[in-house]
Amino acid sequence: MDQNFNPDKQHTLASAVSISGTGLHTGIKVDMTLKPANAGYGYQFQRVDLPGQPIIKADCDLVTDTSRGTTLEENGVKINTVEHVLAALVGMGVDNCLIEMNGPETPIMDGSSEPFIEMIEEVGVIEQDAAKAWYSIDTNITYYDDKKRVEMTAMPSMEYQVTTLIDFNSPVLGTQHAGLKKMKDFKSQIAPCRTFCFLHELEMLLDNNLVKGGDINNAIVVVDKPVTEEEMSRLAKAFKRDKIEVKSEGYLNNLELRYPNEPARHKLLDVIGDLALIGYPIKAHIIANRPGHSTNVDFARKLKQYIKKNKHVRNVPVYDPNQAPIFNSQQIEKTLPHRYPFLLVDKIIELSDKHIVGIKNVTFNEPFFPGHFPGNPVMPGVLQIEALAQTGGILAINAMPPGEYDTYFLKIDNCKFKQKVVPGDTMILRLELNSPIRRGICEMRGTVFIGNKIATEADLVAQLVKRTS
Repeated sequence: MDQNFNPDKQHTLASAVSISGTGLHTGIKVDMTLKPANAGYGYQFQRVDLPGQPIIKADCDLVTDTSRGTTLEENGVKINTVEHVLAALVGMGVDNCLIEMNGPETPIMDGSSEPFIEMIEEVGVIEQDAAKAWYSIDTNITYYDDKKRVEMTAMPSMEYQVTTLIDFNSPVLGTQHAGLKKMKDFKSQIAPCRTFCFLHELEMLLDNNLVKGGDINNAIVVVDKPVTEEEMSRLAKAFKRDKIEVKSEGYLNNLELRYPNEPARHKLLDVIGDLALIGYPIKAHIIANRPGHSTNVDFARKLKQYIKKNKHVRNVPVYDPNQAPIFNSQQIEKTLPHRYPFLLVDKIIELSDKHIVGIKNVTFNEPFFPGHFPGNPVMPGVLQIEALAQTGGILAINAMPPGEYDTYFLKIDNCKFKQKVVPGDTMILRLELNSPIRRGICEMRGTVFIGNKIATEADLVAQLVKRTS
């Protein structure tokens, strides 16, 4: 990250960049392309080799397997070993990225995040015109797994920090710890650290015809017991080498470590990659004692639930006027064609790939009040629906590939007006996608809140049409 990097703004890649390699567990060669994405998009994987090119969000609720790396799965579509590329994106301050793949597993490369860091640096990271909404942990959140003797804690902190401690009861590794106080140090201190396993685990994986993409250069193999000549020749055959050796108990092929505590640093890398699946950037100090992928993901789920529960009381959006908006009115005008007196949203305070929250301050100076119930000013219901539609238009346009779009109403359903909207009210406009946008058709549930009370709600269906001129 350079000196001028603003951590309170969202960032994406300056352009697309590709890499090719083999998946560690599947042994399948894959091309992976990191592509820029709009603000609020987050991290999403796309399988371009499958019919319909399905997209899977990097979300801890979609993790189905953590036995050898972290696997996302939705509707039978899998993405294996997502943690190393996600750690690189977090470490480089990239908030929004589409990760395109033509196979089921990210390339393992050398077993670290460094090749992905180099990809990102090749094209550069650009600041987006949107604020980054950090979520601060205001109390200690602890997760404990009795069976695995794993303890993970998130403590209040001004920055995102991670400390890992490992103890595998191994004479080679001993007890190690690693820490990352500032994310800008991820590139130099953590990214080069490679994945590791023990020789006895490797033998079990080979017995079960796993680690098909394994190579002596993409993992540290810890030799924690004497090895026979027979085992050595078997390993040499598995890794397609003439000879494999180890001088004494230590590391297979007498590998040189990049840091004395490289395994502990790699565990820290995995924690950052797996906690990217929370879906929200957090400010907390994570202390992970003997972490692994399954406990990382369980902890990510616990943190996600905590944030969702505390972010909205009963799903009522909280409007803090002190917080910088994601889009102000000038930025909204770059997305929507509406202008005075028909631009009915003042700012956007929340934006993800599935929901949006906008603000409309209602004043006595609105041009419709002199003609709508003079002496008893009430905002027309149709204009409240229009304000929802405009806010939803920003959500829909933001979710589409780059380009200029117009949105047109197709249907309004289940519309209810529950209380009047009058001058002095602040309308909080929340919209959520009912289903993914398909063929330009966008179905949303819209709600207008005044304070914590619902004023208006409706189901809206709109069509997105790309501008040709």
